[in-house]
Amino acid sequence: MKLTSMDISATASASSIVFEALRKAIIQGQLEEGEPLRQDEIARLFNTSRIPVREAISRLEEQGLVKTWRYKGAYVAQLSPKETEEIFNLRALLEPEIIRNAVPRMTPAQLQEARKKCAAFSSSPDPMEWGDLNRDFHETLYSASDLTFFKEIAHNAIDRVERQIRAQLVMSNGMDRADREHTEIIDACEAGDANLAADLTRRHIEGAKAFLLEHLTEA
Repeated sequence: MKLTSMDISATASASSIVFEALRKAIIQGQLEEGEPLRQDEIARLFNTSRIPVREAISRLEEQGLVKTWRYKGAYVAQLSPKETEEIFNLRALLEPEIIRNAVPRMTPAQLQEARKKCAAFSSSPDPMEWGDLNRDFHETLYSASDLTFFKEIAHNAIDRVERQIRAQLVMSNGMDRADREHTEIIDACEAGDANLAADLTRRHIEGAKAFLLEHLTEA
């Protein structure tokens, strides 16, 4: 039986829905590291066939969020301390350059929106919101950059360590420190100091990395 264009479109739509739902569940920790992703169960949950589920899992594997083992199926990827360090090192290379490129291009409206995101993060009493608000703040600043490929890689890298970032914000003084550093970064952006914004962003990422590696080593 040949698939029609409507069949292909419907499959692609279902695949995207499953992909986004699984991706969100993984990065927010609702699906834990090492947890199996059973295609039949997921297909029943989303009232779809296994084809879009398989496509969604393949996309998640491309982003490093899922590992597939022969004869065993797909599992939520587990990050070792070494892998976590590598991802943060990559972020520390890419994101400072993204914001350095973005600062001269930032409009007053974008700066105002970033300031609002900074304030929302600072004032939120709900730890479950901190991860999303933290990401919103950074991506608002990066939106002015025209380094499209850099932003895509950084976006995927953040996905890989989103669970760890959320944990880091909740533990110890992670939230207070992030709030202070966010304020310093937005101040540098508003002053038009691209080099300072880049340096602060790099230190912000490296500080989070050091805290997480210490915690993972203890664990």
